[in-house]
Amino acid sequence: MHTDTYLTWDAVEMAEQIRTKQVTPTELVTWSYERMKKVNPKLNAVVHENAEKTIARTKDMKLDDSQPFAGVPLLLKNISQSVKGEPLTSGSRLLKNVKAEHDSNFVKRLRNAGFQFLGHTNAPEFGLKNITEPQIYGATRNPWNINHSPGGSSGGAAAAIASGIVPLAGASDGGGSIRIPASFTGLFGIKPTRGRTPVGPGAGRQWQGASIDFALSRTVRDSAAMLDILQVVQPEAAFQTPLFSGSYAVEMERPFEQKLRIAFSTASPVGTPVSADAKMAVEKTVKWLQAQGHEVEEKENGVDGYQLMRNYYLMNSGEMASLMNDLKQVFGRELTADDMEIEAWVLYQAGETVNAAEFSASLASWDTAAAQMEKLHQTYDFFITPVTAYPAPEVGELTPNDAKQAELKDAIANASASQKQQVVWDMFLPSLTYTPFTQLANLTGQPAMSLPVHLCENGLPLGVQVMAGKGQETRLLQLARQIEQSELWVGMKDNPYFGK
Repeated sequence: MHTDTYLTWDAVEMAEQIRTKQVTPTELVTWSYERMKKVNPKLNAVVHENAEKTIARTKDMKLDDSQPFAGVPLLLKNISQSVKGEPLTSGSRLLKNVKAEHDSNFVKRLRNAGFQFLGHTNAPEFGLKNITEPQIYGATRNPWNINHSPGGSSGGAAAAIASGIVPLAGASDGGGSIRIPASFTGLFGIKPTRGRTPVGPGAGRQWQGASIDFALSRTVRDSAAMLDILQVVQPEAAFQTPLFSGSYAVEMERPFEQKLRIAFSTASPVGTPVSADAKMAVEKTVKWLQAQGHEVEEKENGVDGYQLMRNYYLMNSGEMASLMNDLKQVFGRELTADDMEIEAWVLYQAGETVNAAEFSASLASWDTAAAQMEKLHQTYDFFITPVTAYPAPEVGELTPNDAKQAELKDAIANASASQKQQVVWDMFLPSLTYTPFTQLANLTGQPAMSLPVHLCENGLPLGVQVMAGKGQETRLLQLARQIEQSELWVGMKDNPYFGK
């Protein structure tokens, strides 16, 4: 198989090539590992692989028509997407020796669909950051420019796809972790409605429902096909959404039955700056929509974005304190700042002082925001913003240096209970300035997607975000498919690294 041929195939095409016996699963998986060997030393996208085991398994596998992706190679994310017996460290030194005791519910669904797991991709410690630079593994680099980050927390997945190792990969999104890397690497990324994809017992309240597991892809149809195989109602899970009775892969090809009403905004919800490139990405999308006959209006969504982010960080603090208390029991000792990176430590210390009333009130604000967005969607089909306020930062730019880490440790140690959340805010402000738009959909539970529509002067891609009402993934995919076929779509054709 020629390199150029493999790189043109998305996962749907790979599955078809296998079904029609044009290629074998062993050939596909072997080629994927060869590509990994070539590009991963520079990109650091994959932190654990099991080549011999996976290749051996494909030689013995029997193709099953009930498995739509039988034999297709896939990478998983090194957070929550566990494979029995394989490492799952969540990017943390504390968990460096952990091996999964079972397949996660998400992984079980993918296995049942026939995917062949190549290994796990890099992610920041506990998925806390919008870049992928964990101390345990080092930084992942952006295939468009290796001096820049592919984003986070699904940065390893994004780099693996944008460099041609795999056409799609497992990802998760707790505050933009699918959409941010998609924007930074020219991929398509959709975060489904809360409860749409499997999590299962014991993990159903990931970040109180803010976080979901899904995938990143190069093509819209791959993500549509993933929704078809992953959507589920789990009675034992904390959140459910009604099953879509049709096929996302079929419905995405249908034109809209009537013209759309669309709202858009380029203003940061927390008052931070927004680059000219990010505004331009939205403006060119708006002009294209208007040319298609849709009604587009600039409008704010009515949500207090600043307070919502405050409540998001309070939740992060409480969740981190809960996790660390569990780990104290596992290790049988107190945990120190030396056990973890600065972001986890500061959140842990802040979370120790969060009381139940504050935590409950913060979650109530999510429901208020959800009601406000539902009111907006009674008038508007979509709400469009930038995905990120800037193109990808340079590697190391958003990682605190030693002096800054010492300053944060001192600040959190000496802050009163009421001041600790301000320390958290100040710590994350440089990162939030890059990515202030994505967290809203996580807290409201709405579906949202990143579309690769803009190429900056520095050669880096940038996406636009489109949000829809709960359960409206079909409409998002319809729009994505239309834009994918238009001149707006950037994709891999402009990626200087892709194919090398």
